[in-house]
Amino acid sequence: MTISIAFQGEPGAYSHQACHEAYPDMKAIPCRTFEDAIATVRRGEAELAMLPVENSTFGRVADIHHLLPESGLHIVAEAFVRVHINLLALPGATLDQITHAVSHTVLLGQCREFLSEYNIHRVTGADTAGSARHIAELNDPSHAALASELAGDLYGLNVLARHIEDQGNNTTRFLVMSPKPDHSRRGDHGMITSFVFQVRNIPAALYKAMGGFATNGVNMIKLESYMVGGSFTATQFYADIEGHPDDPAVQRALEELEFFTSSIEILGVYPADFQRG
Repeated sequence: MTISIAFQGEPGAYSHQACHEAYPDMKAIPCRTFEDAIATVRRGEAELAMLPVENSTFGRVADIHHLLPESGLHIVAEAFVRVHINLLALPGATLDQITHAVSHTVLLGQCREFLSEYNIHRVTGADTAGSARHIAELNDPSHAALASELAGDLYGLNVLARHIEDQGNNTTRFLVMSPKPDHSRRGDHGMITSFVFQVRNIPAALYKAMGGFATNGVNMIKLESYMVGGSFTATQFYADIEGHPDDPAVQRALEELEFFTSSIEILGVYPADFQRG
């Protein structure tokens, strides 16, 4: 039986690369949207989903935190992928022939120095892998795509220039989602617990809710807020902490959190990726 992992995007997308790097033996299933990737797992057509949550250059991925609590899935792992951007063109094309580069607007913005140096015009495409496919179909040696090497392999394009991004540390963090939770202790770099919560409508509720983590020495490595249901008064918080819910210090911190919250939901307990930090 072939084990599958779903991702959002076309074959050759950076999410596809994440699947390939983290689970090379799994079949990667492309999906049109994040919701489609989640639904593919819930229908049993894939065992896991690979979802991007944040990028070191551009911050969190829009809308993904809204989907996590409602997905019916659980975080079982995380993966970090270096976003190396490459200039891909038709076989036989040379760098001095390239006049236009097509890609997602985010990638175009990350390669300004290279594109300016070679006087290459930026053309906005729907996404990275789709831009590579478009260049293969266009069959114009003066046009190139900015995408992953995996996209070049899939669409028969050559790499004219590797790793042309302006920032050399551009990294995307992905969460691996499963229909079943796995709270077992595993990995060699400690555990992470992710959860969402809503504070009670009382003065200084968030300050008091966070106090338990400080007094118990629990390191909170991420805290983000976002509106619930379009309301300006109903705010939900997403948090990552170091540790396992069974750790005495984490237990005490979560118990104190309950006093000042109207809801808490653990999204996943999983090993810290070796590339974290």
